[in-house]
Amino acid sequence: MVRRPERSERGALRLDPRLVIGILLVAGSTTGVWALVSGLDDSVEAYALRETATPGTRIEAGDLVVESVRLGATVDRYLVPGEVPDRGLVVTRTVERGELVPDSAVDDVDRSGLASVVVPTRGALPTGLGPGSTVDVWAARELERGAYEPPAVLVANAEVAAIQEPEGMVDSGGVSVELLIPRDKVAALLEGLTAGDSIDLVPARATGR
Repeated sequence: MVRRPERSERGALRLDPRLVIGILLVAGSTTGVWALVSGLDDSVEAYALRETATPGTRIEAGDLVVESVRLGATVDRYLVPGEVPDRGLVVTRTVERGELVPDSAVDDVDRSGLASVVVPTRGALPTGLGPGSTVDVWAARELERGAYEPPAVLVANAEVAAIQEPEGMVDSGGVSVELLIPRDKVAALLEGLTAGDSIDLVPARATGR
């Protein structure tokens, strides 16, 4: 009588060695690619500003956000975590929101030679005016009621530091604009504001930085 093979013998699975070798080759290839990509990733962490900052603004670590970027050999030119002292740093030129902070745009002390003056406006501001914008401050002295001298530029290329909207339930007559101007122009501008001169802000012609 012929003996039939047992069920367990018929169902036994034979593992093809070629399949095992193929799996090992794929796994090795995947690991190699991952290691190569990881080795090529030269991303570093650098600081970017949460909001636009103008010259004379003191910034601290809380005003910054960490970005992972590829800077290559230029990494030493930007502010990175660990380089902001507890007392903060002073911005020496306008740095836009989301922009990486160059080392050249900050200093330990304010050396800008600029002063901040708030100028009330008589009407609507020019479209697109905001922090970092530059304006020429035009002034016309009142000769008599309703009559003014020809207007002239009192301060050229003043930088807008902030725009202050009216607060409270009562409209105070318009927004006020905080300007950064050379210290030697402060007296003339304050004199014009006190005398009630007609003062207007006109967007300055764009200049490259």
